[in-house]
Amino acid sequence: MDIIPVTRDEIDHFGHPHPLSIVYLQQPNQKDENSEDEDEDKEKDEDDFVEEDHHGGQCNLCEERIWSFHLCYYQCKSCDYSLHKFCAELPETLVNHPSHPNHNLFLGRFYTRRVNCHVCNTELKGNRFYYCSVCFICMDITCATMSKQKINHPSHPHLLERMPGSIVSSCSACGNKHEGVFFLCTTCPGFRINQDCALLPAKLLIQNHTDGTFTHSHPLTLAYSFSSFDQRSAFYPICRACSQHFKYHLWAYKCDKCRYYVHVDCATSKKEPFMSIFQHESLGETSKNFKDDEHPNLLHCPFNDEGDNLLKRHMSNQKELIDKKNDGDTLNHFSHQHPLILFDKQTPVGITLHDPMKRVRLLCDGCVKPIITVPFYMCSEYVDGKCCFVLHEWCAKLPSEVQDYVGHPEHTLFLLPKISDRFFGVFKCTVCRLRSNGFAYGCTMCDFYVDINCAFIPEEITHEAHPDHLLLRVKTSPSNEMRLSCKACDDHSSPRWGFQCPSCNFYIHVECALLLPKVIKHKCDKHPLSLRYHPAENHISDYFCEICEYALNPWIWFYHCTTCAQSMHVGCVPYILQCEQGKYPLRRDVNRFLNIKFGGMLEIKGHSHRLAFAQGFNSDGKCVKCHQELEYYMIFKCLECEFAFHYGCASSFLS
Repeated sequence: MDIIPVTRDEIDHFGHPHPLSIVYLQQPNQKDENSEDEDEDKEKDEDDFVEEDHHGGQCNLCEERIWSFHLCYYQCKSCDYSLHKFCAELPETLVNHPSHPNHNLFLGRFYTRRVNCHVCNTELKGNRFYYCSVCFICMDITCATMSKQKINHPSHPHLLERMPGSIVSSCSACGNKHEGVFFLCTTCPGFRINQDCALLPAKLLIQNHTDGTFTHSHPLTLAYSFSSFDQRSAFYPICRACSQHFKYHLWAYKCDKCRYYVHVDCATSKKEPFMSIFQHESLGETSKNFKDDEHPNLLHCPFNDEGDNLLKRHMSNQKELIDKKNDGDTLNHFSHQHPLILFDKQTPVGITLHDPMKRVRLLCDGCVKPIITVPFYMCSEYVDGKCCFVLHEWCAKLPSEVQDYVGHPEHTLFLLPKISDRFFGVFKCTVCRLRSNGFAYGCTMCDFYVDINCAFIPEEITHEAHPDHLLLRVKTSPSNEMRLSCKACDDHSSPRWGFQCPSCNFYIHVECALLLPKVIKHKCDKHPLSLRYHPAENHISDYFCEICEYALNPWIWFYHCTTCAQSMHVGCVPYILQCEQGKYPLRRDVNRFLNIKFGGMLEIKGHSHRLAFAQGFNSDGKCVKCHQELEYYMIFKCLECEFAFHYGCASSFLS
């Protein structure tokens, strides 16, 4: 608690003809029975606060500022004249001063002569000083009052004394080295804070100190240690200006309503955090570093919703290819044994488009993405329930080969509806590293395969999480994997394809950039969820996933409904898309089955029923072969009895 000194309300000072009145820069905290109500009202009104003017002008005696930590000062009501309290209490004669105890020191003044202070060896400021008539030495007012310049700062339980002169030292508040005035705790000698940090306001609006480069709707409160942060035991927050972590013993500004945390230097522009765009990813406003007319087909991520994707965007720019292959309403596609019928105006009778709200699933057999709108192709036998084969129009018109592919430039990649030597057509994409049983582009000679979305990854994109800067396609290596940690999932496994901003070190995996839509729907919330890159504003409760019910780290991308204050892991939401109920606790990557279309039947010897290709749940029990849990894996299970085994154990039943 601040200590307001007991002092006289008015004094007469020998250096000024008018009486001086006391002015308090800080008022004592007075608690009563209504204090709790007052605190609640203060919390409600804190958004309307005005940053205080935390100084009382300049002292006319020592010519230094009168700061808020001085608690009070004397001022003349008739003219512009102010004095520190300790300066106002100085006598005209100092007896036994610790810096010169042998002789008395007298208050005097110079008008033209330049003299250095005997204590700090710097030129005297102003024209008032103390001098010894015997030794002919001088002492400035600041050094003369040093023993009385003690402050009571809320960051520390003990009084802090001003250190003589200007020094270079590390500051216990911000952790940086400063040159200037420091205050030291004599009880805790390691604690010293620079005057600039001692003057930091208790509350501030960050936009007022960073020229609007960083903005937040609520005032930030000064916290004197990391222990002041909530959620510290579960997740370690990052600075919203420079994106670096905090040290537990240093000060920071915070908004607990929104989990908005900023280093003190970043919040006050003492180290110009907006310049961090040249060193780390910037979380505030950035200057656009490209011209739109020079990038006419630039891909802007994230995609709008689950019905939008890279392949759709790419093929929309290939109208000539689609028109050339337009065979009317019927198409004989090499990937399927039956003719395909085009539905471009309305959905066929008895067929429902993909709708996660109604738990209806309709996935394209090519890209394994939802079919939400027309046009699309459907097998002519589908209506009778004999063959559930469907394709987006653009997936039906894909080019037969891709040349000079960035990940495999030595050979041409050919379009393959199924990879013949992969059981049930399931392969692992070399680029996004997800399993898929859709179409692929591959080189059978080198056993190199990519899913059809990853076959058309552009060289550069932009992303809403890092606006106005181009993100370039890169592949991580062991030499830079620790430096290139994905901002979406916090994973840095290598080697990995991704997109990086060279100037800001902002990096996201290919799958995180391209497979996470901006808005997504699901059964657990009647409102669409939006992809969030940081904690939501005014979300004061703990974060947990509505699907898996595990804790959620708000510093890693997640989906959120502001209306219902509900959140979900990005790795859990796709299960709702595919009408599944699996739970992946604390998974950090995109859903492993996002590119798998479950369905299809398998017949094996020794079992009388057909087996369905499905996603394993807890209710499926254990594998009849390896006796391990089936949950979280691709499995084959009998729909009529409790017989099931892992996809990886299928070879035992097929030999």
